[in-house]
Amino acid sequence: MRSLLLGLLAALSFAHPTSHAAEITVKGSDTMVILGQKWAEVYMQKNPGAKIQVTGGGSGTGFAALQNKQTDIANASRKIKAKEIEQCIKTFGKRPKEYAVALDGLSVYVHAKSKIEALSLEEIRDIFTGKITNWKDVGGENAPIIVYSRENSSGTYEFFKEHVLQGKDFTPKAQTLAGTAQVLQQVGADVNGIGYGGAAYGQGAKHIKIAKEKGGEAIDPNEETVVGQTYPIWRYLFVYLNPELEKGDIKAYLDWIRSNDGQKVVKDVGYYPLPAVLRKK
Repeated sequence: MRSLLLGLLAALSFAHPTSHAAEITVKGSDTMVILGQKWAEVYMQKNPGAKIQVTGGGSGTGFAALQNKQTDIANASRKIKAKEIEQCIKTFGKRPKEYAVALDGLSVYVHAKSKIEALSLEEIRDIFTGKITNWKDVGGENAPIIVYSRENSSGTYEFFKEHVLQGKDFTPKAQTLAGTAQVLQQVGADVNGIGYGGAAYGQGAKHIKIAKEKGGEAIDPNEETVVGQTYPIWRYLFVYLNPELEKGDIKAYLDWIRSNDGQKVVKDVGYYPLPAVLRKK
């Protein structure tokens, strides 16, 4: 009788195998950590069998993990570099697949009580490179400017250096912090502080309007100006992966991220959804 029962249980087990949970690892951009974690949370609620682990460390850290096969997906707030592509090809034989997944208006933040409401790109460049060191020179109080920046493994750091500083070095007096949240925390506590970060990190400080040129129209970062590309410091946020992994659970997750439901999460978090035409590319 006992052997018959065991045989029946074995048959039932074979007929109804336990479903295998999807285990997806995501690593990279600190700018995208809030977004990545929210995506994972909502997706796992809708798909109880899925398991997604999201960690930060910076875009460069995500690319290193991708090259070493230590993550399935790399989040990045900048485009992948040629050397990083070469290393991926050495590791898994193919160029990594790139997907744009959201838009961001990279914001410049000052203390909530600061008199500064707008700056030009040139003034921002001069502040972050150390050419301008006192707020009075840009219409503020007679007080030293305290610059807060990100570490050099950050995609936001690299994007800001390339597109705003035009490749020039940050002032050596800049205080380097590990993540955007820390930058905003310091700026929010320092009435003379200035920093930069993604649009979703505005709590505790205020973003300023930015003009492309001195005397030009200062533009506020919002969905209309970022999607319309009139705000001077807009960018795509990306995910990268080994093309061999673009199937099954991972493909389903990436398809969902770029769907209307996934893009709703983008907006809820504080970034900007991709125009529909870009979701199919």
